[in-house]
Amino acid sequence: MRTTLAILAAALLGAALPAQAALKVVATTGEYGALAAQIGGARVSVTTIAKPTEDPHFVDARPSQIVALNRADVLIEGGAELEVGWLPPLLDGARNGKILAGAPGRIVASEGIQLLDIPLAADRSQGDTHVAGNPHFMLDPLNSKVVGEHIGRVFAALDPAGAATYKANVDSFEASLDAKMNEWTAALKPYAGRQIVTYHPTWRYFGRRFSLKADTFLEPKPGIPPSPPHLAKVMQKMQAENIRILLVEPYQPRKTAEAVASRTDAVLVDVCQFPGGIPGTSTYLELIDTVVKRVAQALATKS
Repeated sequence: MRTTLAILAAALLGAALPAQAALKVVATTGEYGALAAQIGGARVSVTTIAKPTEDPHFVDARPSQIVALNRADVLIEGGAELEVGWLPPLLDGARNGKILAGAPGRIVASEGIQLLDIPLAADRSQGDTHVAGNPHFMLDPLNSKVVGEHIGRVFAALDPAGAATYKANVDSFEASLDAKMNEWTAALKPYAGRQIVTYHPTWRYFGRRFSLKADTFLEPKPGIPPSPPHLAKVMQKMQAENIRILLVEPYQPRKTAEAVASRTDAVLVDVCQFPGGIPGTSTYLELIDTVVKRVAQALATKS
């Protein structure tokens, strides 16, 4: 009798609990986490390692991240050496063969992307350069199509029962992206050829996609803090070439950006490369939409 009641109770408890997600997904940074959630829907659970306001080059390892990686079916990383300083130790601790390099559950988002800024040779004297190329490619919205399709294929291979759902979600995302691309292109078209200044070469892909020149940086070299002589040269260039837009991200030294903006009569534009880093940007499309609107408004102000 007791055995029968125990079996019945377990069955009722099981019926009351929601079905577990088919796939446990870990993303290194927020844009991949947001895209995975949109494509996977209810069939996936997503954990993102880096905070949206954190420098993706330097992420503090936490025990919870190792646990998440140990249980993961899928790991999505940007690649192009973005996470090279902090992801390998986490993977060593996780000891999960399903997400090791080359495993079916390992997604390297940079695969299939035409990367910018590939150096001619590995030279650490040039700062924190990435031999594979600039890893901030998701700021060209069209690259998200390549990554989204890659994610959909891997999800479908690991969870064949959800293949139709993943395909439908990829198609829906791309349709929404295409519609938004028309809006974004129209919003920034009047400012084609204009120059913007950024702290780090984060926005090179964004600039190329929307015909803005994003090749002036507060850093003298990638990853090297600005020096007074270098900042003086940047400000001189901004004055001489009438560059009046300066983009700054949450983890970058705001006081430095404010000082440059105040001395050059530039508009300081708060942006972020990850969903959730600025208000109202929980999805990838919301993030790009907000950035485009802020940049367009700033350019209009300084036309």
